[in-house]
Amino acid sequence: MSARFRRALLPLTAVLVVAGCAAPGPALPAAPPAAVSTTPSPGPVPAAATVPTATATTGDPGTARQALAQLAALPVKGRAPMTGYSRDAFGPAWADVDRNGCDTRDDVLARDLTGVTTKPGTHGCVVTSGTLADPYSGTVIAFTRGQATSAAVQIDHVVPLGDAWQTGAQAWTADRRRAFANDPQELLAVAGRLNEQKGDGDAATWLPPAAGYRCAYVARQVAVKSAYGLWVTPAEHDTLAGVLTGCAAAAG
Repeated sequence: MSARFRRALLPLTAVLVVAGCAAPGPALPAAPPAAVSTTPSPGPVPAAATVPTATATTGDPGTARQALAQLAALPVKGRAPMTGYSRDAFGPAWADVDRNGCDTRDDVLARDLTGVTTKPGTHGCVVTSGTLADPYSGTVIAFTRGQATSAAVQIDHVVPLGDAWQTGAQAWTADRRRAFANDPQELLAVAGRLNEQKGDGDAATWLPPAAGYRCAYVARQVAVKSAYGLWVTPAEHDTLAGVLTGCAAAAG
């Protein structure tokens, strides 16, 4: 991780990533919509907390148990309506929230790609090429910036913004939503086609095709939701619990 990007990290709750679990069983039906929460937004994320990097793996069953403990503490209730949602509700896309001179998209590309090259005269900010080991598909993707090529690698919000809106974010301040949308631990560079396939789906409706990454993926979702005080739906909870239980068992 580059020195300029480490300054961007918003601390979140520590969860190491567990790899190698099997896919969960069928998702339960989605719960009916609930009224929009009027609970005041939670306070700042604790300064001592962090969550795993995109590529970390471990065979320690304790990490899955820790994620299960975090999951058990999350509120479980129905999804609120999408009323009022737009991408603009989370601020300008890829704002330079850490004021390092680079937008968030380029920060994430610089972190997650290898062999990175940057555009001259941009102080090392604008990533023009690199190679992505895509965690969602398990394939390697060559990235080249350009109108016809940039979309091959996209930046995914691990907890989709639409899902966040329906599970608590609509009650937040605009500043908190902007911070969430640009939090490095909420973002991953991934295959563009899979980011588009995922859309605003939660774990009950979408998991990475690469089964070996599902433990890492759901643990990261739980960590982000825990740190930001978001809730989970019943179907989402059961899927997350099923994956994490399998992770703990596979790890021994």
